[in-house]
Amino acid sequence: MQQAEDFRAESQALAAVLQDLPEADLHRVTLFKDWTIDHVLGHLHLFNVAAETSLKGAEDFGAFITPIVQQMQSGKSILESQFGWLDGLSGRALFEAWYAGSESCADAFAQADPKARVKWVGPDMSALSSITARQMETWAHGQEVFDLLGVERQEQDRIRNIAHLGVSTYGWTFINRKEPVPEPAPYVELTGPSGVVWTWNEVQEDNVVRGPAVEFAQVVTQVRNIADTGVETAGATAAKWMEVAQCFAGPAETPPAKGVRYKA
Repeated sequence: MQQAEDFRAESQALAAVLQDLPEADLHRVTLFKDWTIDHVLGHLHLFNVAAETSLKGAEDFGAFITPIVQQMQSGKSILESQFGWLDGLSGRALFEAWYAGSESCADAFAQADPKARVKWVGPDMSALSSITARQMETWAHGQEVFDLLGVERQEQDRIRNIAHLGVSTYGWTFINRKEPVPEPAPYVELTGPSGVVWTWNEVQEDNVVRGPAVEFAQVVTQVRNIADTGVETAGATAAKWMEVAQCFAGPAETPPAKGVRYKA
């Protein structure tokens, strides 16, 4: 599965900026909900292991995820719920565990049937969708790390996987907010890092989203407000979507306000 290699590359890109970072810097606070880099790595590590465990079957996945879900149901945040599982793992040791786990997860999905159904916290999904979601989350949470460190990430055309996920979750964005889904879905035209142009949906000049694929991905993963990007819209439907777009699972979230997420 190429998407497994794309996830691996995304993890390696994040690891490269953290590899030589002093231990104390792993505890610096990012612009995402006051999470530290350490919190980000713990979150990614937990759900990478969860995804790899899902390939072993429903029983194994259920045994792994049930204690985490129970903590969230008791009122703990998703961040607080990871601490028990990590059992004190943090800093450089957590970085090493996360990186080794990302490689193991990539190896497992590289050998998996893309169409195989796997369990997840929400609805079941294909193995292909699962590893794409791991790339998306690694890239999205990686953004706050790159931002904090003042580093410009060298983007590659594997960003198309995340852009495709963003387009595919158009309906989900509204359903998740308990709102009717406006039809038809906007035409989407995005330019990848290499200059290649990707398109989705039927051409409509009065209902369109255009711009850099990387910045579109920033909007749908809610790491940037659309006003802080070069993404442009035409038509009320496209504008509304980009105001609330959410390509990840979980309760409806409010995108960051203009200017609050940025590179240091």
